[in-house]
Amino acid sequence: MNQIGYTALLLAVVISAWGVVAPLIGVRTGRREFVKSGENAAYALGAVVTLASAALLYALVTRDFGVEYVYSYTSRELSWFYTVSAFWAGNAGSMLLWLLILALFTAIVVLQNRRKNRELLPYVVSILMTIALFFSAILAFVKGSNPFALVPAGVVPANGAGLNPMLENPGMVFHPVTTYLGYVGFSIPFAFGMGALITKRLGDFWIRSTRRWTLLAWFFLTAGNMVGAWWAYVTLGWGGYWAWDPVENASFLPWLTGTAFLHSVMIQEKKDMLKVWNMVLIIMTFLLTIFGTFLTRSGVISSVHSFGQSSLGPFFVAFMGLTLVFSLNLLFSRLDLLKSRNELDSFLSRETSFLLNNLILVAMAFTVLWGCSSPSSARRSPATRSRSGLRSSTRSCGPSAWCSC
Repeated sequence: MNQIGYTALLLAVVISAWGVVAPLIGVRTGRREFVKSGENAAYALGAVVTLASAALLYALVTRDFGVEYVYSYTSRELSWFYTVSAFWAGNAGSMLLWLLILALFTAIVVLQNRRKNRELLPYVVSILMTIALFFSAILAFVKGSNPFALVPAGVVPANGAGLNPMLENPGMVFHPVTTYLGYVGFSIPFAFGMGALITKRLGDFWIRSTRRWTLLAWFFLTAGNMVGAWWAYVTLGWGGYWAWDPVENASFLPWLTGTAFLHSVMIQEKKDMLKVWNMVLIIMTFLLTIFGTFLTRSGVISSVHSFGQSSLGPFFVAFMGLTLVFSLNLLFSRLDLLKSRNELDSFLSRETSFLLNNLILVAMAFTVLWGCSSPSSARRSPATRSRSGLRSSTRSCGPSAWCSC
C-alpha cells in the first residue's frame, strides 16, 4: 500500500501544478476548455489525495510496521480508537490530513460554483491549487515528510514504538481535525478575496459567496481551540492561558483575526465600508494559519507540542513570504478601487462599535504574535520543563491547547 500511497502523492503534485496553470491559460487565451480542465483537476486532486489517505489509514489499522510512520506511532497494544488518530499524530500524517481537507474543500468549491462566479472561479481554483501544490510537494519530496517511507533497516519490526502517552486522550481524535477544518476553511475566503482583487470585482459579492465558508471555518477553529484547551488542562494540568508556550497560542492568532473579519464583513455588506480592512483581515488570517503550522513543524520553538527538529522551516518561511508579497502587491494596486462610499455616522454608531471591536481583536493578535516571535519564546516554559518526563525524546508530542498539530 505504501507504493500506492506515494504514487498518489506524486499524482497530487502533477495535478496541483496543472490546476494552477490551466485556469490561467484559459482566462488569458479565452479557451474555455483549459478553465474546465483546471476545474476537473480539482476533482482529480480530491480523488488521489483521498486514495493516499486511505492507503495510510490501511497501513495503520493493519499494523504494517514496515512503514516507518506506522512503526513510529502505533503498536499492537494500541486500541483502534487511537490507531486511527495516529494518522495525524506525526508531522507527515498531519500534513497529509491538511492536504486532504484542502483537496476536498477545493472540489466542493468548484461544484458549488459550476454555474455562478464564473469570472472569479478560475483564479480561485488557481490559488487553492497553489496551496495544494505546496503541501503535496513537501509530502512527496522533502526528507522526513513522506508518510509512506519504509523502515530504514528494511526488516519489518515485530511491533511498533507506540503512541506518545500524552496523545492517548479523546482530545487527540477531535482537536487536530476540528482545528484543521478551521485552518483550511479560511483558505476559501482568502482565495475568493484574491480573486476579487485580480478581477477588480470588489463589491461584497465575494463576501456573500464565502459567508458560509467563513462561518464554518470560524466554528471549527473555535471548537478546536476549546477542545485543545480542555485537553491541555486534563493532561498537563495547565490553567493559565498567558503562561502557555508560543505553540499553544498559534491557532488562537487566526481565531482573533478571523473573528474580526467575521464581524467586519457585515459592515461592508450593509454600508459598503471597510473594503481595504476586510482584505487585510483575510490576508492576515490565512497567513496566521500558515504561521501556526510553521511554529509547530519547523523546530524553531522548543515546546511540548512541537514536532521537534525538521527541515520544513525554510519552505514555510518562503511560502509565507511569497504569499505576503503577492497579496500586498494586489491590494496596493487596487487601493483606488477599494475606496468606501460611506463614512461612519458618529462615534456612537453600530459601525463604530464594530470597528472598535475589530481593533481590540487585532491588537490582541499582534500582542500574542509579538510574544510568539520574541527570542525568549524559544525557551521552554516552566510548565514544559516540569513535565518533560512525559515527553518522548525522539518523537513529537502532537496537538496542544492552541496549536494545530
